[in-house]
Amino acid sequence: MSDFTGLTALVTGGASGIGRATAGLLAERGARVAVLPATADTPWIGRLLDAAPDPAAERAALQARQPTGRLVRAAEVAGAIAYLASPLSGSTTGTALAVDGGMQGLRLRPADR
Repeated sequence: MSDFTGLTALVTGGASGIGRATAGLLAERGARVAVLPATADTPWIGRLLDAAPDPAAERAALQARQPTGRLVRAAEVAGAIAYLASPLSGSTTGTALAVDGGMQGLRLRPADR
């Protein structure tokens, strides 16, 4: 069996179903965590929005579904990944870190923001 300590792997759906089972198998070989970002304000999302009939309305719709009222910044996701890749996260294992502005755990009505 290979040792994945110090290596990076991506498991789609790492928080549920077959992804969780795969993550469990990988944990035996040194894999530890998954990052679950929400819709992040990236160049890719920018291109999708630019191609929409009304880019401003589409951006507003994406922001409105976020409990924080804004898209996740790519730097926020990168910061979480940098921490998880650092020695400081050595005991952070068997977890899925949501960097999603509350999308996973919060369901706020617009008036509640």
